[in-house]
Amino acid sequence: QVQLQESGPGLVKPSQTLSLACTVSGGSITTNYYYWNWIRQPPGKGLEWMGAIAWSGNTYYSPSLKSRTSISRDLSKNQFTLQLSSVTPEDTAVYYCARSNTIPVLTTTQGSWGQGTQVTVSS
Repeated sequence: QVQLQESGPGLVKPSQTLSLACTVSGGSITTNYYYWNWIRQPPGKGLEWMGAIAWSGNTYYSPSLKSRTSISRDLSKNQFTLQLSSVTPEDTAVYYCARSNTIPVLTTTQGSWGQGTQVTVSS
């Protein structure tokens, strides 16, 4: 059974770059036809799909975040990462990584999810 675990700093200063990693166990991130996603949920708001990296290495981004988002992977660690640049307090959210068969991921019923990590943007 695949398991996903987010890691990274819980506090980021405005204008800096938020960097998170998702470590995957119980399955390879190169397994055919899976997408590896980043999703976030700001306080009091719904889920927002940010983007994904496919088994092939292709990347896909939400149009609203594309200019600030980069998703990459480290095959040696079976890990994929999120970088979100020029953060503001509006980027404060719980950040989740998830595996799915389709994109975008819009509900928690899609695929397998990590437990999430709180990131606060504040000076």
